[in-house]
Amino acid sequence: MTRVILVALLVSAISLWACATASLPLATSTGVDPAAAKHNAEGIEQYTMGHWDGAKTHFEAAIGIDPGLAEAHYNLALTLDKLGAHAEATDHFKKAGELAPGYSAITNSSAYRRHMGPPPMDRGGGYGGMY
Repeated sequence: MTRVILVALLVSAISLWACATASLPLATSTGVDPAAAKHNAEGIEQYTMGHWDGAKTHFEAAIGIDPGLAEAHYNLALTLDKLGAHAEATDHFKKAGELAPGYSAITNSSAYRRHMGPPPMDRGGGYGGMY
């Protein structure tokens, strides 16, 4: 019986992990300051090439232009995570989540969840108001 429970827990954990959205940088939505969008796009290009310092510079520039740009905070957090600056990454994941709380590409990403933990349980006993 114990073995069955352990297998069930393992399968559940793997399923939750597999359902998490991949942690890839996000493009900006329409209506964003063009200069911020350009820096964000250039940061994504640097990120996909593995040029973490270049990506960081561009994402920081995008945030400097538009501090409310959730995608740039999220992308900077991903980059900081790659650079091993985990505390700073957590700060930017938190900011991205605050700026766009319903943006599942951010809040369901595996990197976001590693830094922020699972969503809080609601009063109904489910996660994130799903029940």
